[in-house]
Order: sequence, then structure tokens, then C-alpha cells
Amino acid sequence: MWSAGTTYTTPPLRLSLQGTRHHLINFIPKLEAADSKQRLRLYRTLLKVIVHKAVPDRPGRSEPRVRKRRPKIYPLMTKPRHEWEQAIANGLNHKRFSFS
Repeated sequence: MWSAGTTYTTPPLRLSLQGTRHHLINFIPKLEAADSKQRLRLYRTLLKVIVHKAVPDRPGRSEPRVRKRRPKIYPLMTKPRHEWEQAIANGLNHKRFSFS
């Protein structure tokens, strides 16, 4: 992506990662089967195709990574599974069984 962007004067950070991945997967069999001259030509073609998939500028767009844990009514398993299974086998109610 960096080579494509700098070669064809497109900011590399505006190139589509998924588009690049998609085109690269499609080009790999052709690149493997080609000789060195054809490989260089295919590589340049791949760079042109990658640059064609530039995403539009989206000022102010920010998508921070966050944890998406949804609250459940059950306690977290903080002890080994075999202790949990023993408690269930002994007839303890899982709501009364303390994991702390």
C-alpha cells in the first residue's frame, strides 16, 4: 500500500486495506505463475489497481477500539472450571455460589 501510494502520488493512509487485500489475493496466482518481466508488469498493474481503491477523506472520523461486553445476569467464572463443576455436582445454586 505504501509503495502504491508513493508511486502514484496518493496518500497511503487513504488507500483501502480491504480493497488492497482483495486485489492482492486475486493477483497472487498470476504473480506466482509469471516470469520476472511479467511479474514486474503485474506488480505495477497491482499498484495501479490499489491506488484506484482510495477511500474518500473523512475529516473528524474517529472510531476508538472499545470493549463491547454486554452485562449478563450470571457471575464471571473467576475460579477453575473443576471447582465450578464440583459446586454444581454438590447441589449448590449457581446464583449463591461465590467466585470471589
